[in-house]
Amino acid sequence: MNRVQVRIAAAGAVVLSLAALAVGCGGGSTADAESQGKIDLVAYSTPETSYAKLIPAFNQTSAGKGVTFTQSYGASGDQSRAVAAGQAADVVHFALEPDIARLVDAKLVSPNWDQNQYNGIVANTEVVFVVRKGNPKHITSWDDLVKPGVEVITPNPFTSGGARWNIMAAYGAELKEGKTPAQAQRYLSDLFHNVPVQDDKASAALQTFTGGKGDVLLAYEQDALLAQESGADIQLVYPPQTIEIQTPIATTTKASSSAKAFVKWLYTDQAQTILAETGYRPVVSSDESAFARAFPDAGNPTLFTIDDVDPGGWDDVMTTFFDPENSIMQKIEGSIGVSTSS
Repeated sequence: MNRVQVRIAAAGAVVLSLAALAVGCGGGSTADAESQGKIDLVAYSTPETSYAKLIPAFNQTSAGKGVTFTQSYGASGDQSRAVAAGQAADVVHFALEPDIARLVDAKLVSPNWDQNQYNGIVANTEVVFVVRKGNPKHITSWDDLVKPGVEVITPNPFTSGGARWNIMAAYGAELKEGKTPAQAQRYLSDLFHNVPVQDDKASAALQTFTGGKGDVLLAYEQDALLAQESGADIQLVYPPQTIEIQTPIATTTKASSSAKAFVKWLYTDQAQTILAETGYRPVVSSDESAFARAFPDAGNPTLFTIDDVDPGGWDDVMTTFFDPENSIMQKIEGSIGVSTSS
């Protein structure tokens, strides 16, 4: 081997050594580069329309350039259980805080997931009534929903996060009107005796209603506004009092830097404005006017929160109202022959 060949061989050995070191440290591998550029998003059904606009907008930012997404949407509880069972997820956006808590318990989401100035909530909405155009049954209040002959559409609370919000809106409104907890529970029983069918998720319940079933739908304001904007033959009725729906978001413990950057970006003016234009009420106060511009006729009922209904929050509510074996809703659903299995 001559001197030139020796130098080439030595240089090659150095290159191979550096490449091996890079792979060993995980700093420069193709697999790592690909994982940084891909985000697995798992969400409840309602924000799918919002993400159809949010993701392309994020891809136009320096942090989002070249990032690809896989997307999964469904009933909030089902989605949470799927992630706990092994479904790939970098970002989880659910209808209820307990669906995030399940992943905290499974050590898939950090216990500090809600330690930002918005407490982990990325967007708000509220429970509204959706009626046929012209409101032929003259539905204006919660009392109207339990009148004879009124069919109410709402999903099954043992699969749908939206249904749980509907129930707590109804129960909380009764308390706000001065009813006792016992009276409010009787109201829930009367209400569900007027429910002819219970779909597994909020989006399916909306389809059932727009397909012609029922007189009034309990729905996310966001879902209802977009359905109305798309030409559905419906109108919104804002009850005198209703619950503010706070939707939590988190990154998982395996999330890439791109996923964390995406969630951080969702609190920017650009992202919050997109959320407002797709029916959500922004959590960033400076962007609240974007919602008013997009939906100038949106009502402003008196709002209460889940903590107003039960100071113990969702932890207590889930046990008292939604335990599948012994709870208020388990007894009500059992009395009308509806399954409480999730």
